[in-house]
Amino acid sequence: MHVDPVIEAFFDEATNTVSYLVADSGTGMAAVIDPVLDFDMASGEGDVRSAQRILDRVHEKGWRIIAVLETHAHADHLSAAPFIKARTGAWVGIGEHIRDVQHIFRPVFALDDLVPDGRDFDRLLRDGETFAVGDLTIEVLHVPGHTPADLAYRIGPNLFVGDTLFMPDYGTARADFPGGDARTLFRSIRRVLTLPDQTRLFMCHDYKAPGRDDYRWETTVGEQRRANVHVHDGVDEDAFVAMREARDATLAVPRLLLPSIQVNIRAGRFPKADANGVSFLRIPVKDPRHVLTLV
Repeated sequence: MHVDPVIEAFFDEATNTVSYLVADSGTGMAAVIDPVLDFDMASGEGDVRSAQRILDRVHEKGWRIIAVLETHAHADHLSAAPFIKARTGAWVGIGEHIRDVQHIFRPVFALDDLVPDGRDFDRLLRDGETFAVGDLTIEVLHVPGHTPADLAYRIGPNLFVGDTLFMPDYGTARADFPGGDARTLFRSIRRVLTLPDQTRLFMCHDYKAPGRDDYRWETTVGEQRRANVHVHDGVDEDAFVAMREARDATLAVPRLLLPSIQVNIRAGRFPKADANGVSFLRIPVKDPRHVLTLV
């Protein structure tokens, strides 16, 4: 029997991120997709106000969160998965190819204590796998390209696409992070766009396309096929790759990339605290001696 989920969006304007609360109202079971930990880069201070909004809503409705689902290891915000897990007992899941992402970034940040086998997460999800949240059936789609580990989550006629696609007037995700690939991204997007036109697509981000004054994060397969400025029907793979690679070459590094990657590949956990009780993140720097004259 098909069960329609209750879907509520929580937008974090500081990182332009949309988190989702997805519930089966019949059983009261729910999942959270891509929860945000509020983090101030200048002070190094974190806060859980965004995640607490979700928990407050769950409490108000009398639901219970049993799963926290990451679409990928985000480079633009830190995950609040550990906070929600600690408050609810939910399991935390991500794509099984997170191990590839851990292998890529372990030497970048010299994370000698990180075992790149995905063990920081409770479940490593495979393409085509299904699992239940109450009477909801959630199907896993592996949609790499933005990163090697990106997933989309399909619940009936609803698909949570992560960073694979943006709203039609904004386009598609970048593919220039280590392990990303524009050609792979195109093929993942075309896989998504073979779903029925009426399939509802829920974005992970919105940045207000030029000429638009409001934030939006829901569209359909049909709208993407007709109007996506990067990948509408008629755009072939080579043209997309040329566009995506040229565009990516102009994009700035995400403001929270350095802390986000180190934390998110550990399922949202910070490194073990030092003797003074403070956790430290690493900042890779290039040798400045070729531009500095030491006196």
